[in-house]
Amino acid sequence: MIVVTGATGNVGRPLTQALAAAGEKVTAVSRHTAAVPDGVRHVIADLSEPASLEPALSGAKAMFVLLSGDLQAAGANPAAVIDTAARAGVRRVVLLSTQGVVTRPFDETRIAMRGLEDGLRESGLDWAILRPGGFASNALWWAESVRTQQLVAAPFGDIGLPILDPTDIADVAAACLVDDRHAGGIYELTGPEVITPRQQTEAIAAALGTPVRFHELTREEAKAGMSQVMPPELADDTLDIIGSPNVGEVRISPDVERVLGRAPRSFADWAARNVEAFR
Repeated sequence: MIVVTGATGNVGRPLTQALAAAGEKVTAVSRHTAAVPDGVRHVIADLSEPASLEPALSGAKAMFVLLSGDLQAAGANPAAVIDTAARAGVRRVVLLSTQGVVTRPFDETRIAMRGLEDGLRESGLDWAILRPGGFASNALWWAESVRTQQLVAAPFGDIGLPILDPTDIADVAAACLVDDRHAGGIYELTGPEVITPRQQTEAIAAALGTPVRFHELTREEAKAGMSQVMPPELADDTLDIIGSPNVGEVRISPDVERVLGRAPRSFADWAARNVEAFR
């Protein structure tokens, strides 16, 4: 049995689907009732209350750990999730970390994640760590304004990053969960090309076949919106990266191809597959 936390999100959903399609027994964990693929067990649990995970962990051999924003805030204790899994007999954990633990090691939220990585490496479990950069699915923040106004509003319109399709993260996670060759692996995951918000807007417009305008937000405007869905310190850390990326953050990593034997998907591919969200 493989347990997938965050199973209804942009990474957890395709990961659950991929594992189920490969014939693995899967338990999907989320905070709320959700539809899951046929044959997948669903358990409601909240990682901020690790004891609630115990029913999901019965008989599990491996677990994918994806932390919500509140578990990356000051005062959270995500290490308790790893401890709970180990006590339940889980032998392998694949952790979704962040590229920022290397590129921004002294940012507050990155320090906490680095501590969790260190704890996992010292846990005695088999482990793999995934460090993705920016997600293509963050463009879904623009879906309503594209649908209603044919408009994307975002900061730093001409500053680019090699953003990543979450399905590629899911495919790498699936490989790490089932293939012993990836035990002890640390993988930095990026997309195949550097792309700016203005260029992402053009890709969405091409997928739709209709014009979409771009409006550049100030950093303050962007933080106000982001702080509604994540801790303010995580919003600041994110804006630091997208507004002034360093050399490591614009580097295109070979690790997706190294694990999967194929190149990562482009943002244009992601936009085409998700175009209905913008109609």
